[in-house]
Amino acid sequence: MSANKQQLLKRHRKRKRVILLLALVMLLLSALWAPWLPPVLAVLLWVAHEAWFSDHLFYVPGSDYQYDLQASERHALRGQDGVLALPGDCSLDGSETLLLQVSLRAGWLGRLFDPAVRIEGGAADCQAFERGVRGVRYLNLSGQAEALRAGRLRLSGRHCHIAPEMELLVLRHPDYLAGTLMVIAPHADDAELAAFAAYSQAKSSWIVTLTAGEIENEYYRDTFGLDLAEAARLKGQLRSWDSVAVPRWAGVPSSQCVQLGYFCMQLPAMQAEPGASVPSREADLADTRPFRRFNEVALQSDADGRPTWTNLVQDLRELIERARPTTIVMPHPTLDPHPDHVCAHDALQQALQSVDWRPETLLFYANHLHDNDRWPMGDAGMGVPLPPFFDAGMPMRPWVLGVSAQEQRQKAIALGMMHDLQPAAPLKRRIRRFLQRCLAARRWPAFGENEFFRKAVRRHELLWVGTMIDKREPR
Repeated sequence: MSANKQQLLKRHRKRKRVILLLALVMLLLSALWAPWLPPVLAVLLWVAHEAWFSDHLFYVPGSDYQYDLQASERHALRGQDGVLALPGDCSLDGSETLLLQVSLRAGWLGRLFDPAVRIEGGAADCQAFERGVRGVRYLNLSGQAEALRAGRLRLSGRHCHIAPEMELLVLRHPDYLAGTLMVIAPHADDAELAAFAAYSQAKSSWIVTLTAGEIENEYYRDTFGLDLAEAARLKGQLRSWDSVAVPRWAGVPSSQCVQLGYFCMQLPAMQAEPGASVPSREADLADTRPFRRFNEVALQSDADGRPTWTNLVQDLRELIERARPTTIVMPHPTLDPHPDHVCAHDALQQALQSVDWRPETLLFYANHLHDNDRWPMGDAGMGVPLPPFFDAGMPMRPWVLGVSAQEQRQKAIALGMMHDLQPAAPLKRRIRRFLQRCLAARRWPAFGENEFFRKAVRRHELLWVGTMIDKREPR
C-alpha cells in the first residue's frame, strides 16, 4: 500500500473513531431517558451508516479537483438556462476528448442522494458525483460534439446546482487504435475492466497478464472443501484460463493472449530482489509454468519457470519485440495504488529501456483509486467524469474512447466470464445494497453483482496519455 493511501486511511480511521465515540456517548445518555432507547438508536445509526456513510471517500467532497490538463484548446462557456453554446472560434469534428469544467454545489437532498448532472439534447447521459459535492468538477462531454455545434446540448442538476460559468477543454489525439495495441494486465480482468472497448476496436491487440491471481480463494475452499494450497492452485488455473480465453470474445487471437504466471501480490517482493525466486503466498508453488500451460507463445523463462523480477522484465522485452506494438496500455503509476499495478508499470518501463522496438504511445488506466472506492460514481451505463485528483503540479492528458450500448453489452458479458467476478456478494454487502436502494435510490446492474460491473460497464473508457523513459540500457 502506498504512503499516500496509508495517510488517507489513517485520517479516515481517526475521524471514524471520533464519530463512533460521539455516537456511544449519545447512546449512553439516551439510556438515562429510556432503557429501551439505546438499542433502537443503535439500529437506526447502523442503518444510517450503511445507507449514507459507508462510502470510502478519503477526502472532503467540498474540495476542488485540481488538474493541470494538457488541453489543445480552452473555451469559456456560459450556460443560458442550462444550454451550452460554442464560441465561433471553436471547431469540432467529433473525434476530440471534450471535458467541461464546472462548479457544483449540492442541495440538501444532495447529501442524502447522489448529486448528478443530466446531459440532454445529444446522447442522453447522467454523470454522478460525491454526496455533498461543492467545488470544481470535470464532466465528460466526449461524443457530444454534434449537439454542442448545434447549440442544443443542455445540462441540468439533480440534487445539485451548476454555476453558469464553465470552461470547455478540447483535447485532440491521433488514432491510438490504428496500429497494434498491447494491454499489460497485472491480473486477469484488468484488461477488460480498463480497455475492453479499446482492444476490441484496435487493428491488432495483444493481452499480456502478469499474475495468476491465485490468492483470496475462500470461495473455492468453501465450495469444494479444498485446503489453502489446493484452492489457490484451482483459482490460479481458472484465472489463467480466463486471461487467455476471454479476450477471444473480442476477436483477439489466442496466440496473442499471454499469461506469465507470476504470483499475486508478490511483484513488490520480486522487484526488491530482482534475482530471487519469490513463491506464491498460498499455492505452495515457486514455479510459473503451471499457470502458463494455456499459452501458445513460448518464452525464454519457460526453461526454468523461476518467479523472479529479472524473468518478468525479460518476458516483457520478448513480447514487445515480438508484437511490436504501436500503443501500450498499462496501469497509471500515480492514480492506481494497487501494489501489483504499480509494479506492472515499473516492469514495463524497465523493459522499454532495452528493447529494439519502441511504441509510439503509452496509455495508462486506473482500476483502483487512492481516495475513492466508488468512482466512477452512479449507475452502469453512465458517462465517466474525471476522477478525484488534487495535484495541479502534475500534467495530465486524458483520452476518452466512446463505448456504444452494444459494446457495453459485450463488455458486460466478457466480465461475466471472469471467474473472479462471478461469486455472489457477501451477505453484509447485500444488506447494505438493499438499504441503499431503499433509502439512497442507488441501483446496481442486473448482469452482475460484483461492484466492477457497475464501475466498468460505462459509455466511456478513460485512459491517460503518458511518456516513455528515454534512457536505454546497453545491449
